[in-house]
Amino acid sequence: MSLIIGIVGGSGSGKTTVARALAARLGDQAAMIAEDSYYGDWGAEPDFDPSTFDFDDVAARDHDLLAHHLAILKGGGRVEVPVYSFVTHRRLAGESTTVGPVDVVIVEGLHLFCTPEVADQFDLKVFIDTPGDIRFIRRLIRDQAERDRSWESVVNQYLGTVRPAHLRQVEPSRTAAEIVILDEAGAVRLENPASVERLVAPLLADPRIKSIIG
Repeated sequence: MSLIIGIVGGSGSGKTTVARALAARLGDQAAMIAEDSYYGDWGAEPDFDPSTFDFDDVAARDHDLLAHHLAILKGGGRVEVPVYSFVTHRRLAGESTTVGPVDVVIVEGLHLFCTPEVADQFDLKVFIDTPGDIRFIRRLIRDQAERDRSWESVVNQYLGTVRPAHLRQVEPSRTAAEIVILDEAGAVRLENPASVERLVAPLLADPRIKSIIG
């Protein structure tokens, strides 16, 4: 059996950094999965237009596959996580990442608590609460540097779908979390080990995780 941890927060909240820091502390006993790997293979759809598609809605995700994979991992099995391209908006054919079996599976994403079939798989639910202005700045920098986006397209997407979806789906899921981590100063992105350690500390204090660390 594996302990399944879900870490949720708005786009640019620092949830990936927190998840990686926790995985690093757990070492070989843990594996990390990004919900972004479970976007649908939308680029294969006829007449697909990425400029009008709402990637920030939970419906853009393949939560059926994610729930299935989490159930297998929870039972101590192994899964093949898809590899998704943000350039082509497709899963890369013939490519996957093998995950499991491990003691702890850490999953980070926007919509993990929005679908009951997925949310029910988590033994521990975590929400990263970071101010909206900090999240937007991080997204603007990331999407230009890593996803070859213009600043105009990032701003238009943020106002058109990201912010509305956050208010509609992500922020309300905060109530499902057992642990809420406040990052009011955006410290998690300063790459300051002490700051990241402070944010990860509430997770390390959980008895189930403490028992694994020893």
